[in-house]
Amino acid sequence: MVHDAAAVRRSIGLAGQSAAIQEELTGRENLEIIGRLYHLSWPHARSRAVELLEQFGLSDAADRAAKTYSGGMQRRLDLAASLVGRPKVLFLDEPTTGLDPRSRLGMWDIIRSLVADGTTLLLTTQYLDEADELANEIVVIDHGLVIAAGTSEELKGRVGGDVVEFTVPDRSRMGDAVAAISKIMERAGEEGGGEPLADPGNGVVSLRVGSRGSDALVEVVRSLDAVGVATRGLTLRRPSLDDVFLGLTGHAAEEEEPGGRRRGRRGGRRGKDMERTGS
Repeated sequence: MVHDAAAVRRSIGLAGQSAAIQEELTGRENLEIIGRLYHLSWPHARSRAVELLEQFGLSDAADRAAKTYSGGMQRRLDLAASLVGRPKVLFLDEPTTGLDPRSRLGMWDIIRSLVADGTTLLLTTQYLDEADELANEIVVIDHGLVIAAGTSEELKGRVGGDVVEFTVPDRSRMGDAVAAISKIMERAGEEGGGEPLADPGNGVVSLRVGSRGSDALVEVVRSLDAVGVATRGLTLRRPSLDDVFLGLTGHAAEEEEPGGRRRGRRGGRRGKDMERTGS
């Protein structure tokens, strides 16, 4: 198959970051045209369109122009179009970008159902919680380079132990908060997670505390009280993929570089018999 481009094209589907649909056409017409491009007969193209419209909850809007669809509906129509040819491998490029929370959860359900039916998915996403929720295997990319790969638990294992996290409402006191807790693990004589990580944008400060857990939480509270720093949402939690990314790169996964270029993060998904990774 490596040397047979036509066979490769018959085996793959793509849903890009922006919905590639004809807004002047109805949902039904969009899918029928795609069917014809796959060389399906007209009866087969029509029946496949009906099947996909029902599968993606678009039957009631089938004969409306796609330009009247909501953003979530357009994304579902675009994904349906990518499945007309029944691809064995489907590439999804940030399928939930710009969707409201309800539409995003609906897209997650669709992705899960596709994998359950045997489709191999390669999913790229800027949302690490999405990769955590959906991916069997994950590749993390920063500045175009692979910096980590493995299952969600394997990647989180690189962080190690619990994380104390809190928000500093007064952004001018973030430096004081970081200074107050920066020596906690050192004083405990235990190897922790290094220096606290602070995000000036949202005021969130986090500190990896290894196996100390609640003892470290108490000490963080005392240290912050001693310097008079007020906090909100102080919590002890397990590490997330965001912690992995921060630990590996020193910056959040959605920070922007000069010129507005976004530092990306990528997730992947592995199916029944093929490794799937982000790119």
